[in-house]
Amino acid sequence: MGMTMTQKILAAAAGLDKVEAGQLIEANLDLVLGNDITSPVAIHEMDKMTVNTVFDKDKVALVMDHFIPNKDIKSAQHCKCVREFACKHDITNYFDVGEMGIEHALLPEKGLTVAGDVIIGADSHTCTYGALGAFSTGVGSTDMAAGMATGKAWFKVPSAIKFNIVGKPAKWVGGKDVILHIIGMIGVDGALYKSMEFVGDGIRNLSMDDRFTIANMAIEAGGKNGIFPVDDMAMAYMKEHSKREWKVYEADEDAVYDEEYTIDLSNLRPTIAFPHLPENTKTIDEIKEEIKIDQVVIGSCTNGRIDDLRIAAEILADHKVKKGIRCIVIPATQNIYLQAMEEGLLKIFIEAGAVVSTPTCGPCLGGYMGILAEYERCVSTTNRNFVGRMGHVDSEIYLASPAVAAASAVTGKISSPEDLGL
Repeated sequence: MGMTMTQKILAAAAGLDKVEAGQLIEANLDLVLGNDITSPVAIHEMDKMTVNTVFDKDKVALVMDHFIPNKDIKSAQHCKCVREFACKHDITNYFDVGEMGIEHALLPEKGLTVAGDVIIGADSHTCTYGALGAFSTGVGSTDMAAGMATGKAWFKVPSAIKFNIVGKPAKWVGGKDVILHIIGMIGVDGALYKSMEFVGDGIRNLSMDDRFTIANMAIEAGGKNGIFPVDDMAMAYMKEHSKREWKVYEADEDAVYDEEYTIDLSNLRPTIAFPHLPENTKTIDEIKEEIKIDQVVIGSCTNGRIDDLRIAAEILADHKVKKGIRCIVIPATQNIYLQAMEEGLLKIFIEAGAVVSTPTCGPCLGGYMGILAEYERCVSTTNRNFVGRMGHVDSEIYLASPAVAAASAVTGKISSPEDLGL
């Protein structure tokens, strides 16, 4: 019985020739990640341990991104705690105001995540790095503390689901539509503690930004991780961004999967997740009623990359944000912000009537930069639409792609670019 791609990575990290689903292993870590919310808890746990410092100052990444620049005294105290820790232990990859970005966009951009890595992060969307062929997964702050101290983590080896991607998507269909379609199909617990392994010829028609989006939301199907094969596009990305060596793992031909699905990209339509779960999906064609909105957010670790901003700008270039609608655009990193500025995208957003923020996770978790009031509705390119996720418990979040979000900002209701004649 062969191993899946994920199982091969974990076996190598554990120093084993073979692992099986359900097996408990201790694996060596290539990177341990924390942010301004989760790191202070881990730091306080480390203070209780009989260790003097982190296992490797180059293999810990601390990214201040959720409430940055600080929104209040509490968030300032959190960042001060992490800043002092980073200074004390000479952490190489500490990112603060002026050089930070949303962690799951920033780390690949900085070349800190490559194929074959085993990565844990005290943030549930750490699974993003599977787009590059790494095993990456979210953990609690206590596990982060143990990882920073020892460079190791315990895992139960996950079983896997295979998603065979075929076909080519239509113009306004992207990675967000793919993963929302999958979550709508299998449910928010359909991949519970399983590896979501994406394969197939259709992957060549998905950009790296599409793949990051898909891997990012594996957790929204309950997945332990999401992972893509390492093809020429992934290798070109790593060559551009990283000086580190990587290792390519491929699933055995006789690898065992709990389930297999085929996703034909050519059949997909713009897809929206209605409140209050990511599995509550409808295609744009299935929405018969008019759903008026109050706010649009284009950004986050899911859809704040340059491709996402280009798509939104293409739609807003000849249109205005409808009066009364708040449209908030958040580039995911400083480099993406700068690139968007140089390409003229920020000018398009501002002239259309949107606002552009410094990189931050703020609105996604109801932190700041876009809190919803009672009964307000938001179309958001973020990853979760739980009750109260972006503000008041009686507000509503509709998850969508940058294309749908931008079109909806123009019409003031859930719309696709096709509704604008695009």
